[in-house]
Amino acid sequence: MLRVIAPFRLPLTLAAAILLGACAEPTSTALAPSEPVARPLPAISLSAMNGLGADAVRALTTMAQATARYHDLEAAEADGFEFLHGCEIRGDEGPVGIVYIHFGRLVDGVIDPATPDGLIYEPRTNGKPKLIGVEFATPFALWSNQQPPTFLGRPFQREDELGVWGLHVCLWSVNPEGLFAESNPLVSCGA
Repeated sequence: MLRVIAPFRLPLTLAAAILLGACAEPTSTALAPSEPVARPLPAISLSAMNGLGADAVRALTTMAQATARYHDLEAAEADGFEFLHGCEIRGDEGPVGIVYIHFGRLVDGVIDPATPDGLIYEPRTNGKPKLIGVEFATPFALWSNQQPPTFLGRPFQREDELGVWGLHVCLWSVNPEGLFAESNPLVSCGA
């Protein structure tokens, strides 16, 4: 059975500071995995959170802190994320991006904003992929309910080709389709 871990409580001033800043390129990758990172979210992510409520903002802030260091793909790989597939374009849905997955997290049955199962990147012409989002996933075998799992009230999507329920969170990118959209029309797989 899927366990959902409640996000730790952040003071609202810290959450506001993280969410209101401008998104800049990382300057250092010398952080230990346990060190918090206060990298602000893009303005579009903040506006996409309007109406989600305090618990959702805390969960997304926790997710931002947990994944900020992964703007450097080498840091993600050092923490156990592995290449799953290249930049994907889903027929009816559109472009998704490059996915890296943490297999240990994938099979633990836990959906926790501090430990997402996957990272989604957009290829860039300079060869360094840009972190655009995260993915939560749970294998079909770990979910016995008829209804899909949910996170912040959003149902996971069936991904039959991978045998998982998955939910994308466009945390680090502009996505006109929404914060929890499966694809992003602004992503380019042509870099």
